[in-house]
Parts: sequence; structure tokens; C-alpha cells
Amino acid sequence: MNREPLRSAPAPVPAPVPAPVRLRGVLVVAAAVVAAAALAVVGFTSVATSFAGMPLQSAPAAGGDPALEGYGELPDGITLHDDVPAVTRLDGGLLTALRRAADDSAGAGIAFQVTSGWRTPEYQEHLLAEAVELYGSAEEAARWVATAETSAHVSGEAVDIGGYDAAAWLDEHGAAYGLCRIYDNEPWHFELRPEAVDDGCPAMYFDPTEDPRMQP
Repeated sequence: MNREPLRSAPAPVPAPVPAPVRLRGVLVVAAAVVAAAALAVVGFTSVATSFAGMPLQSAPAAGGDPALEGYGELPDGITLHDDVPAVTRLDGGLLTALRRAADDSAGAGIAFQVTSGWRTPEYQEHLLAEAVELYGSAEEAARWVATAETSAHVSGEAVDIGGYDAAAWLDEHGAAYGLCRIYDNEPWHFELRPEAVDDGCPAMYFDPTEDPRMQP
């Protein structure tokens, strides 16, 4: 008796990815599993704890209050060549390295967006207060937002790069420009480490609470 040949099962249809939601000016992930999977796809280092509630970027929602732009708030679409305080008041060495990296990544079709750069102390405290309200305690908020006294954004020494592809590209190639991720839980946050050009980027802290610079 002839048997009909076995057929392979049709490929499963991927489940739709929930869109991130904005809460009080901070992007949060709609589902922890989706966020962790997305980070794994682009090659980010996985972290041991859940990504539930992880902000995708620290900058406020697009079209933020223009009155706050002088304090460091940014709308969507800002590049490293735009004439806004959050970009132009970055440390000169950091900005030069970022622009070199951005120009080179453009050849691969990847565009850098700045979601946050330099901030005033007042704006940093505003973000910290939002984080405390969002996460329910100062201890949990400290995993994501520094105080005005300790923040590398306030000193112009840190930048948040928007877009998974751009942040992933910089994570992979940044050491050649002296640009390094600092925190395992913040794949968007980069700082200048000139020694990385020869020695590679240093080991990351799990989150800012492990960074000695963040200690009171």
C-alpha cells in the first residue's frame, strides 16, 4: 500500500511583538520576555534578572516640552550633528569619537540617534523623581537613574544612543573609537574610554548601583 509522503509542518507564525509603552516620559518594555528576546537577537549581553519595567531610553517622549530642551530633553530624531545643548555640551572628546563612529556606521546603513546626552542638574533630578515614582523606591530607581551629583550625563560624559541596531553596532565596534558600554542593564548608555582602543572595553557593571562613581 502506497503511503503519502510525510510533509514537514509549516513554520510557526511569530507572535506579534508588543509595542513599548511610554509612562511619565520614560519608555518601558511591554513584556519582559519580548524585551529579553529582542536584546538577544541583536547581540546584547543578557542579564540575569527580568527586563520587566526596563526603560528603553531615558529621554522623554517624542515632541517633549520645547521649554525643557535647554535642560537636556530631546525629541525624536536628534543626531550627533544637531545644534542642541544635549549634543553640543557633551565632552569634546566623547562627541568627536561619537561622530566618527556615526559617520562610519552610516556606511552600513545604520543611523545613530541621540536619545539623551548632556543634562542640567535640575533635569537629572526631574528624571530621578519620575523613576522613583515609576519603580516605587529610591533603591530600585538607582538602578536606572543617577543623582545630579553623580550622573555622567550632567558632566557631559555620557550619551544614550537610540535604536537597537545603532546601539548594537556601537556595542560591537565602539572600542575602536574608545566608546564603551558601562552597564549591562543599559545597552544604550556609552561613555568615552580612550584606553579601549588598545586594551578593549573594561568589564561592565551589572547596573549603576555597582559603579563606585554612583556611591554617595
